[in-house]
Amino acid sequence: MRCAHWRRVPLDLAREAREKSAAPYIDRAVQCQLSAHDEGEHFGFLSDEGAYGTALWLRWRGTDEAELVVLRDCPVAAPGPDGDGCCLFAGHPEQHTWEDTLEEVSCIS
Repeated sequence: MRCAHWRRVPLDLAREAREKSAAPYIDRAVQCQLSAHDEGEHFGFLSDEGAYGTALWLRWRGTDEAELVVLRDCPVAAPGPDGDGCCLFAGHPEQHTWEDTLEEVSCIS
């Protein structure tokens, strides 16, 4: 399950993110993309960065000020020939995004 923490993107950081990004629009609020946690740092995805294999993230801890960080993409993919790639950044804590999916529930009793 994904972290439930959200953070508004301060206007000055939104402006800076638009300047650094190829995307014309930056979300006004972001949800932490890591697995569920309460302590430590939170990371909200803002945009793919201009350089291949990097992305622009908003990083914050609790109610501390947020900052923009450019992080390399996580290189890990799910096992198998058609494995989904992880949508987080290299060295992230906890699970990869493809490990964090809901279990399928059978409709047959």
